Amino acid sequence: MEEAIRVLLTLEQPSGLYVASVTPDYQYVWIRDTCYVSLLYLEQSEGRYERIYHALLDLFKKYRWKIAFHAQRRPRAAYEYIHPRYDPDRLEELQEPWGNAQNDAIGLFLYGIGEGLRQGKWILRDESDRELVQLLVQYLANLEFWHDADNGMWEEQAEIHASSIGACVAGLLAVAPYVTVDTSVLRRGMHALIELLPRESATKECDLAQLSLVYPYQLLPRDLARRVVRQIEQQLLREKGVIRYVGDQYFHENGKEAQWSLGLLWLGLCYLTFDDVVKAVSYLQWTEQVMPTPGVLPELYGGRSGMPNSHTPLAWAQAFYALLSSKVMGGSAQKEVAVGLAPPMHS
Repeated sequence: MEEAIRVLLTLEQPSGLYVASVTPDYQYVWIRDTCYVSLLYLEQSEGRYERIYHALLDLFKKYRWKIAFHAQRRPRAAYEYIHPRYDPDRLEELQEPWGNAQNDAIGLFLYGIGEGLRQGKWILRDESDRELVQLLVQYLANLEFWHDADNGMWEEQAEIHASSIGACVAGLLAVAPYVTVDTSVLRRGMHALIELLPRESATKECDLAQLSLVYPYQLLPRDLARRVVRQIEQQLLREKGVIRYVGDQYFHENGKEAQWSLGLLWLGLCYLTFDDVVKAVSYLQWTEQVMPTPGVLPELYGGRSGMPNSHTPLAWAQAFYALLSSKVMGGSAQKEVAVGLAPPMHS
């Protein structure tokens, strides 16, 4: 676990945000990846969690005009959505065409804000921070996220995704005690989610992204949550990881889908929400058995070759490993993690 944390911290930027990996095409700050990394720090008191969300709030403030505009006028093209990734130095939008409609990233960001506040962290520094969060709430409502076809967690074709709807609902629920959230929007979102489940979308019966509905969001009734997890285990679980969905073409090898490292860890974290520590430990040990190097997690392994791809290490996979390790090892491990995560000094 210590090595995993050390490796993760090599991806931290002076801003407190994280690049996804070390290869040129992944040396960007993704909102989603950084927010998932932040979960490692949620129960720590060293200030890294706050630094992440202060940096993200400042990043969004650069585009407050855009968020405010589309909180009133629904985006019509992908580039009009809030961008999901940014230059790590300037913290500005990347202009190349991308699957920018990623509602799940905004929902996850709001969830992180709300969870931090719930745990007493100093997330909202002033009224301008609160106003920005309120604008993001209005942005999602104006999108009518419950039937908005977005590019989803995997940044692919635009569809209505259960994982994106769930992220938005969870995010809005999390910030509802601190800003104004229209309850009718929440009802529409939850109704659309239940109507779509257990499918992820019109083209995908199930998807690795659906694990987010169980962890961290814990949004579903226990029986439905277990059904989602079992479906992913039955259809997507492989020898070295979890494929994202049947027929995934990203890094596929001769028709075999790539196996994502973080999938095993994500399943373990889901089982902890069911209070099944034995199952969680089994997924942690499984992950350790297939690591290419102790404490280092790639984005994925080839479906046929079983070899890791070049996006090694992957920031949020590293964080999930450290997080699951600390949770299953108990209080002494939490202290060890806290010591290892003392914030670095930046000039």
